Amino acid sequence: MTTINDIAKMANVSRTTVSRVLNNSGYASEDVRKRILKIVEETGYMPSVSAKSLRTKKSGVIGVILPKISTETASRVVGGINEVVAKEDFQILLTDTELDKEKEIEYVRLLKSRHVDGIILLSTNVNDRLIQAVTETNLPFISLGQALPGFTSVVYDDYHAAVDMTNMLIQKGHEKIAFIGVGEDDPAVGVLRKNAYVNTLEKHGYAIDDRFMEVGDFSIESGYEGMKRILKRCGDQCPTAVFVVTDRMAIGAMEYLKEQGYRIPEDIAVTGIGASTMSKYVSPSLTTIQYHNKEAGRKAAELLLAQMKNQKTDDKFVQTYRLISRDSV
Repeated sequence: MTTINDIAKMANVSRTTVSRVLNNSGYASEDVRKRILKIVEETGYMPSVSAKSLRTKKSGVIGVILPKISTETASRVVGGINEVVAKEDFQILLTDTELDKEKEIEYVRLLKSRHVDGIILLSTNVNDRLIQAVTETNLPFISLGQALPGFTSVVYDDYHAAVDMTNMLIQKGHEKIAFIGVGEDDPAVGVLRKNAYVNTLEKHGYAIDDRFMEVGDFSIESGYEGMKRILKRCGDQCPTAVFVVTDRMAIGAMEYLKEQGYRIPEDIAVTGIGASTMSKYVSPSLTTIQYHNKEAGRKAAELLLAQMKNQKTDDKFVQTYRLISRDSV
């Protein structure tokens, strides 16, 4: 393996001169610079990242903690993050919690031990142990998707998006609107979207019917099972619409309805949130909320880089959304 000393010998210069050229710092004549860079190219020499990190006290790596790496949301967010940090010559180290809140805490500590320069967490939970773990890292940190007290957060406007979706169904003439949500340990998806649904129905004078409400776990299967349980409970008083808090679960709910012979939207309308690729191509196409995930990833990366330069950042940044009306309503 070629070393920096080998490059210096081949170029007939000092090790320090090679280092100055490679790091673009300090003076070296143009002839010397060209000679060194030509040798580097011919030998395929790669500077030692670990050695560089020891000198600079920086790893050049940003840790990103994802709740589920296989989702479109995660892919879009990571794309936005990478678009920004790559311009600053940072690499990304990805971890996947698989929706396990204990792993969120574990990976925060793991990334600290790997000497990353900062962390972006796509959190699904907010609890005191997570906040303590993040505080103890003493690293630049951004929470994306959840407002984490004491830290800069990039969040979606979950409450108003869910209000708009519920209002849209009411304006279409629906009074019996079912709801399939997720657990309330997720403040954004589990609490804010549910509260928006409940408050909007109450504002219009409609009663909240517990028979019409179910909890899933973000999976297509849980949407399917949630819809099944709602229909089995409701008898001849079934809802005419169902608001599901994610596209994946909404698609599961649609599948069960179609299996049972329900027509969508003639017998029951269905809506989701997320604007996944599948939402456009399922039949009928799914009415949904589009969050600008890639833009959120870019914003999170910009804020993290600002913190790494010791610049002050505001507590919370709220991303916009768009309601996409399709054939399922």
